[in-house]
Amino acid sequence: MLTLIAFVVALGVLIAIHEYGHYRVAVACGVKVLRFSVGFGKPLLRWQRKGSPTEFVLCALPLGGYVRMLDEREGPVDAAERHLAFNTQPLRSRAAIVAAGPAANLLLAAVLYAVVNWSGVEEPKPILGSPVAGSLAEQAGIVSGDWVASASVGNSEAVDVGSFGDLRWRLTQAALSGDDMTLWVGKGEGAATRPVLLPLGRLDVREVDAKLFERMGITAPWSAPVVGGVMEGGAAAEAGLLPGDKVRAVNGAPVADGQQLRSLIRTGVNPDGQPVVQAWQLERAGQIFTLQVSPAAEMVDGILVGRIGAYIGAAPEFMIVKYGPVDGLVQGVVRTWEVSWLTLKMMGRMLIGEASVKNLSGPLTIADYAGKSASLGLTSYLLFLALISVSLGVLNLLPLPVLDGGHLMYYLWEGVTGRSVSDAWMERLQRGGVVVLMALMSVALFNDVVRLAG
Repeated sequence: MLTLIAFVVALGVLIAIHEYGHYRVAVACGVKVLRFSVGFGKPLLRWQRKGSPTEFVLCALPLGGYVRMLDEREGPVDAAERHLAFNTQPLRSRAAIVAAGPAANLLLAAVLYAVVNWSGVEEPKPILGSPVAGSLAEQAGIVSGDWVASASVGNSEAVDVGSFGDLRWRLTQAALSGDDMTLWVGKGEGAATRPVLLPLGRLDVREVDAKLFERMGITAPWSAPVVGGVMEGGAAAEAGLLPGDKVRAVNGAPVADGQQLRSLIRTGVNPDGQPVVQAWQLERAGQIFTLQVSPAAEMVDGILVGRIGAYIGAAPEFMIVKYGPVDGLVQGVVRTWEVSWLTLKMMGRMLIGEASVKNLSGPLTIADYAGKSASLGLTSYLLFLALISVSLGVLNLLPLPVLDGGHLMYYLWEGVTGRSVSDAWMERLQRGGVVVLMALMSVALFNDVVRLAG
C-alpha cells in the first residue's frame, strides 16, 4: 500500500508542477486556458474559480496531464477572442509556454535538493572499505580505512568530498565521461593525504549498476568486521556465531573490515559446491577464541558463492551533511544540472550503442523505488522526487514530435525559415514520434519486468 500511495503522490506532484509551468506562462502571455487537467479518463474532481475561464480537473488515471488552451487549430474561435488564442501568439511566447513545463520540473528538482541540503542528511563518512580483489582501486593502492578528503577529474582542481554518497556520485560522473579520477586519501579526517589515480577511462561503461562499482573496487564504506543478525539453521548458527562477535582473522589472515570478510565468505566454497572450512578467530566479551565456519554454496547470477546466513559488518560511521541558505540553494541548482547532463549523456550513449538500453526504467521500477524511498523517510523520498523530476524535465525536452522538445524544434524551424511546419509534415512527424516513444516505453517496461522478476 505504501508503494502505491508513494507512486501516486509522486506522479501527481510531478505532473501537476509540469502542467502548472505551461499554465502559468500561458496566462502570463495572455493566452486563454480552457482546462488544466492532472490525469486522464473519468474526472474525479473539477472546480472553476469565479471569474476564471479555466476549469481545473483531477482525473482517475494519473499517468499524465494537459493544459488545453484556446487554439484555432482545435476548433472555431470567436473573432473577439482571437488575440487570446495560442496559435496567434508571437513565436517567443509560444516557445516560452512550451518550454515552461520541463523548466518547472527542473526548478522543482533544484528546490527539493535545496530543501534536503538545508535540513541536512545523514550519510556514511567517505571512509573506504577493502577494495575488490583485482579492481582498479586495489591496483591503485587503496587500502581499508582510507579517508577520501578530495577528488579531481582529469586535470581539474580537486574538490572536497563531503560523504561516501558524494564520492559515488563523482565516480559515476567520471566513469560515464571516460575520465580518470585522482583521490586524495589519508588515514583519517584532517590527516596528511596521498594521491591515488583511478584510471576510470579504461572501464567499458555500458550499465550503471553494482557491477560498475565492483570493477572500480569501491562498493561500500568502511564497516567493522562484526557479525550481525544470525539466521536460524544457517552456517553461522551451526558454527556457534553470535550477534556482536568481532572477527579478527580468517585462516590466520587479519580481517580489516566487513567488506573483506564478506569477500572471504563468498569465496568459501569449492567449484563443486563443497564448503571450505574456515578458521575464524573471534573476539567475544573480551575473550579470544576460534570457531570453524563452513559457508554454504548458493547460486548467484550463475556463480557459486558462499553464504553463512548472517548479516556481516557493523553500520558504517555516519555524518550530517548540511548547508546554509545560499550554499544549499547553489548546491541544489548544481546537482540538478549535473543530473540533467548525466541523463542526457546516458541517452546519447544509448543512441549510439555505447550504453545498454537496460538503463531505461519504466513505471514499475519507479513505483518500486517510490515505495522503498518513502519507507526510508522523508529525506529519501524528496531525493527520489527530485531525481524523477529531473528525468521528466529532460525527457520532455527531447526533440521527439509528441514531446515539448519536439514542439520547440518546430518553433526553431519557424524561427530560422520564417514559416511554420506544414500540417502534412506535422502529422507525419507526430506519428513517427508516437512510434519512437512507444518503443522506448516498451523497452523500459520490459526492463522493469526483468528487474522485478530477478
